[in-house]
Amino acid sequence: MDNREYIGKIVTVKMDRPLGSKHPKHGFLYEVNYGFIPNTVSGDGEELDAYVLGVDKPLDEFEGRVIAIIHRINDDDDKLIVVRDGTEFSDEEIRKLTNFQEQWFESVIIRK
Repeated sequence: MDNREYIGKIVTVKMDRPLGSKHPKHGFLYEVNYGFIPNTVSGDGEELDAYVLGVDKPLDEFEGRVIAIIHRINDDDDKLIVVRDGTEFSDEEIRKLTNFQEQWFESVIIRK
């Protein structure tokens, strides 16, 4: 499945790991809100995951625009980058904000 179709679209993210929560298996803290797009399917068979950037409080749900995709080369599990409509983040900022989890994976940032 090519998730590039999401770039530029408005989506709703349901948080299952809000900012400050602890990963149930690996124990690290989520430094940004992290969730999934309901009723989607990613390469790993689960719903498509998303990082919500630019919000500094824990959220239950967020509606925003997809500006990029973190495509993991060594794991079939793309991550959408979702922000407030009209907000931009550079690739370097995306890497810095998601490094707490993405540091263990090889990836590329895809934009339209």
